[in-house]
Amino acid sequence: MNWLMVITGAMIGAPLRYLIDHAVQARHNTAFPWGTFTVNIAACAGLGFLTAAAAITTVPTELQHLIGPGLCATLSTYSTFSFESLRLAETGTKYFAVANALVSIAAGLGTAYLTAALATMVLR
Repeated sequence: MNWLMVITGAMIGAPLRYLIDHAVQARHNTAFPWGTFTVNIAACAGLGFLTAAAAITTVPTELQHLIGPGLCATLSTYSTFSFESLRLAETGTKYFAVANALVSIAAGLGTAYLTAALATMVLR
């Protein structure tokens, strides 16, 4: 049953990643990959909340698999993040490459921490 939940979450997360990425990037006229940044932060938020919720309350295993390795893992795209950072550096926009790497990592960790804290406050 767990693998079915992961597949179901992935069937939602992968197309959602594509749609959000393209919708966000279409609104920004810059070399910075805002679409990838947005989906990665959203996935970090989901995982941060889920992790704290599972530690505080009883979250069914099926739901954990649906949201964690299913939805959030396919929503995030750190391979694209790496590729885009490398491409930015290769095309002469090294400032954007460094900013993308540093800001994405810091924002992802910060978002996961904040949503975990939020879940702790809400669920206790």
